[in-house]
Amino acid sequence: MKFCSDCGTPVDLRIPAGDSLPRHVCPACGSIHYQNPKLVVGALAEWEGRVLLCRRAIEPRHGYWTLPAGFMENQESTADAAARETLEEACARIEVGEMFTLYDIPHISQVHIVYRARLLDLDFRPGEESLEVGLFDEADIPWEQLAFRSIEFTLRRYYEDRRQGSYRFHTGRISPPLGL
Repeated sequence: MKFCSDCGTPVDLRIPAGDSLPRHVCPACGSIHYQNPKLVVGALAEWEGRVLLCRRAIEPRHGYWTLPAGFMENQESTADAAARETLEEACARIEVGEMFTLYDIPHISQVHIVYRARLLDLDFRPGEESLEVGLFDEADIPWEQLAFRSIEFTLRRYYEDRRQGSYRFHTGRISPPLGL
């Protein structure tokens, strides 16, 4: 951040009084500009034992497969974000179920949340951010072409839980790949 979003003055990076971390502070108006992690929310939408995947038409990871997911908007719940992202990326309507995974990804300042969901019908198609969409059985998941580790972890937990006959809530932390 270079300029104050309140008054336009160049900001300083310093630790404000009563704080413990460096923040962008405006020397003119005193505004403290906090930068907080982003929430990425999505859905693991099911239909007769298969899951809905989208092949990305955007960066990062253009051409790779993912669950429909994206950044949460202001003034929406996480469940609403999962339904909206599924509609935007796969033009699919879902009934959002329980929260299934929550992964902290501190090295990119993100938290990824995925809900289990039920497709309401088979009327889906690629949205503007997807090249193609489809329903996949476990054997057909393009494991080597998944866009994000949080999606791979979510799918692996889903199939493990399904084999055990019950689903539980999973949490974890994803560390940076080697070399970052």
